[in-house]
Amino acid sequence: MPKSPRPRARFSFSPSVRALFLAAATCAVALPALSAVEHEEVDKLMQAGKLDEAMTKADAFLKDKPRDPQMRFLKGVIQLDTGKRAEAIAAFTQLTQDAPELPEPFNNLAVIYASQNQFDKARAALESAIRTNPSYATAQENLGDVYARLASQAYSKALQLDQNNTAVQPKLAVIRTLFTPTPALAGGKPGTLVASAAPMPAPAPAPAPVA
Repeated sequence: MPKSPRPRARFSFSPSVRALFLAAATCAVALPALSAVEHEEVDKLMQAGKLDEAMTKADAFLKDKPRDPQMRFLKGVIQLDTGKRAEAIAAFTQLTQDAPELPEPFNNLAVIYASQNQFDKARAALESAIRTNPSYATAQENLGDVYARLASQAYSKALQLDQNNTAVQPKLAVIRTLFTPTPALAGGKPGTLVASAAPMPAPAPAPAPVA
């Protein structure tokens, strides 16, 4: 019986990204059972905070299976967790090229870009994720957050250009409430994006009609 996934968590790029949901997931590609075990071993090391050991095991695995998308994804998460954002961006970007059917690398690129206030790039990455899988709820939610951030920037700029514009202030106030912590929000910061932990299985193809 497959494991139930852990609840997802919001990811705001604090000094540690242990808030990331790091449950092992079956990749979209059919992989040998041994590979699945090794994926889980790396995942457990990551959960335990043993990132150096996790990276060593991931690198050893990728020497024999350099195209394995799930291990490459996990390595990107390790790089992100250890503050190597440039390497993580490179890893996720390459995955979007080699496995464009997976929306999660696009999503995680968007999380990184948003943490750097590059909201236009984050929006483009999320739109790519949604084109890949329109049912990917995490990317849809993240896109809403990015649109809110872009709206906040636009309203702020409008107010700078015309401080007498009384219509802008209430709009800006409404947008800012989305990013204001409230007691009702449990866990994570409001307005932060939700990162993916590992590629999810692709939906099974529909059965061929019976003649």
